Amino acid sequence: MRELEKNQDKSGKGARPADRQAVEQCLVGRRTINRFIQRPVAQELLLEAIECARWAPNHLLSEPWYFYILGEQAVAATIESIYTLTKEKKGEEMGQRKVRRAQKIPAWVVVTCQRSSDVIRQREDYAATSCAIHNFSLSLWTRGIGMKWCTGALVEDQRYYARLGIDYDQELMVGILRIGYPQIIPRQRRKNVDEISMLLD
Repeated sequence: MRELEKNQDKSGKGARPADRQAVEQCLVGRRTINRFIQRPVAQELLLEAIECARWAPNHLLSEPWYFYILGEQAVAATIESIYTLTKEKKGEEMGQRKVRRAQKIPAWVVVTCQRSSDVIRQREDYAATSCAIHNFSLSLWTRGIGMKWCTGALVEDQRYYARLGIDYDQELMVGILRIGYPQIIPRQRRKNVDEISMLLD
């Protein structure tokens, strides 16, 4: 992957037409994946995606992100936390249902950014880390791997931070990523460009 850095085009001309088309197809074709086939995802592929993620734009080159690839014990802690939170809010049956779904996820990655008491800095770091996650997602997509970016109550639960050994006072979870080879790639529609843009004179 270091070859990517060495081979960067420094001419200022941008991507070649063929490369541009491939990038645009990836951007438009990527989907959030909810169902995965039972096939392991090699850690090497996750590391290669992190290599791409780290080139996301970030204010003052602060690189505020951190990627945790979850091993067996961390996955068990994640599933236990999902069960606990769901049971507390929606009952035992829903908790067990969430557990069964989570147990089918081939790979998990938790992404954090640095916490800051500066509201503007925190917003910038969160946005930068979100860009890094999207880079990560697109890199995986080119390898035939999909993911679902989860947030919700789990990323705010201090018990979950403690179970993973992440310092709640120093780091903010931006996403819990469920990763695997897609079983189903959903169809999707988006608003037309003229519905989401306008020229301001």
